[in-house]
Amino acid sequence: MKVAVVTGASSGIGRATAERLGRDGWRVVLVARRADRLEELASQLEDARALALDVTADDAPARLREAVGEEGALHLLVNNAGSAWRSAFAEGGAENVRRTMELNFDSVVRITEALMPLLRESAPSSVVNVSSAMGRLAFAKQGAYSASKFAMAGWTEALHLEERRNGVHVGLVLPGFVATEGFPQANLTRRRLTRWAVSSPEKVAAAIVAAGPGGKAERYVPRPYRVAAIVRTLFPGLWRRFL
Repeated sequence: MKVAVVTGASSGIGRATAERLGRDGWRVVLVARRADRLEELASQLEDARALALDVTADDAPARLREAVGEEGALHLLVNNAGSAWRSAFAEGGAENVRRTMELNFDSVVRITEALMPLLRESAPSSVVNVSSAMGRLAFAKQGAYSASKFAMAGWTEALHLEERRNGVHVGLVLPGFVATEGFPQANLTRRRLTRWAVSSPEKVAAAIVAAGPGGKAERYVPRPYRVAAIVRTLFPGLWRRFL
């Protein structure tokens, strides 16, 4: 039996990932704050368990470690939980950076630390960290979010190199705009020129599978975002003028 943990599983990318893994025959431990959503999703999957949990809570890593320990193995950890609070630094200040980092980066590090022994014991296994295209590209009024996703990208790359000797593959997924129930991205999807920039949770879920069990180190969704990241790296002055 293959066991996966998916955080942020109650909606959007997390839900689509849980559904994809369920169809592929995985037993899925669903993690999010909204217990009702998790229970509803678990009832629809062939083999799933709901665990209502705030990943930023002090006891979250220990509680998740205990729950997964009861499964007897862990073959895939998908760190997907995250959020953004749009604000210029002059308005949101250090507090906005702190709360964004706490959810999008710190909680990922703490949960991965707690579950890594199980992943090593179950090797070959995988970790997939869901970053963002904004983990390579920064925009005004999204500094806190970009900081958290840049941090995740750098940390993931180091972890990829460190854990491969232990049989734990660590992959990174960098989605661009994703149309979800909370963020339909209607202003982009209604225009032919920008429609390409919006992806679906299902496409991101497919990239997560490719970056986890599929063994890929990195996936952009949609893939043209990779071109923007390359341009930003090679021609930073040109990129800033473009913005």
